[in-house]
Amino acid sequence: MQVHLIDGTYELFRHYYAVPRRTDADGNEVGAIRGVLSSMLALLREGSTHLAVATDHVIESFRNQMWPGYKRGGSIEPELLAQFHPLEHALAAMGVTVWRMERFEADDAIASAVAALVKNPAVERIIVCTPDKDLAQCVVGERVVQLDRRARVVRDAVAVREKFGVAPASIPDYLALVGDSADGYPGVRGWGAKSSSKVLGHYAYLEAIPGNAGEWQVQVRGAARLAAALTEQWEQALLFRDLATLRTDAIELADVEALRWRGPSEHFGALCDQIGAPGLAEQARQIQRQRQPE
Repeated sequence: MQVHLIDGTYELFRHYYAVPRRTDADGNEVGAIRGVLSSMLALLREGSTHLAVATDHVIESFRNQMWPGYKRGGSIEPELLAQFHPLEHALAAMGVTVWRMERFEADDAIASAVAALVKNPAVERIIVCTPDKDLAQCVVGERVVQLDRRARVVRDAVAVREKFGVAPASIPDYLALVGDSADGYPGVRGWGAKSSSKVLGHYAYLEAIPGNAGEWQVQVRGAARLAAALTEQWEQALLFRDLATLRTDAIELADVEALRWRGPSEHFGALCDQIGAPGLAEQARQIQRQRQPE
């Protein structure tokens, strides 16, 4: 059994900027909603049987109390923001499990699901559908992988190390050093991707990095300066790592069968008519018919 876990917030953003604008019967913008629904149907046509979509439909989370510069929803275009709730409703009508996050983020929901699913021997593979570097920390060998569906790239633990220079478990430490402009924290001054990859590729975690650069077992340009910067900004580095660390208690997932797609609800057809895409409902019903035993 394979399970697909989809970052719905990323999908909505991606489709908003990629597909033509469309309005529903009431004049509301629904182009991104139609795009995400089509994308989920494509997954189902490709054989996905168990899937869930996580969204953070208020954008902000507990991390905004930890760091005042953390990303906020105020800069999101109103037409995009207005499509979150309708998307969640539409996905549920399609028969897809939706995790609507408020205090936590979509990434936390996915990390929580991964933590629960890896304990289930019936789950052979967990596919995290997003290119988001934060979620690289969830990758486990070849069993938990990231899938960038747009670029058609699958990233396992070996590929994570090839891309970032560190193992998946070290991704929060890596982000603490280099920062994350998308999430609004700057990292440790003076540390870049190359130096962070080289040092953490050897030491793995912040606490394992010697405070004296003379004790480093890796050759890094400007090591003394980097060591001094990390010492000076130590508490901030730990805070940034905490920001980057995904929570694994955001949702409860007791049974993987709760994620099995069993077909659309009786309301899905009317919803598709409302957004001017009746063909989506027929596609969903066709996939359901194909899966029914003869």
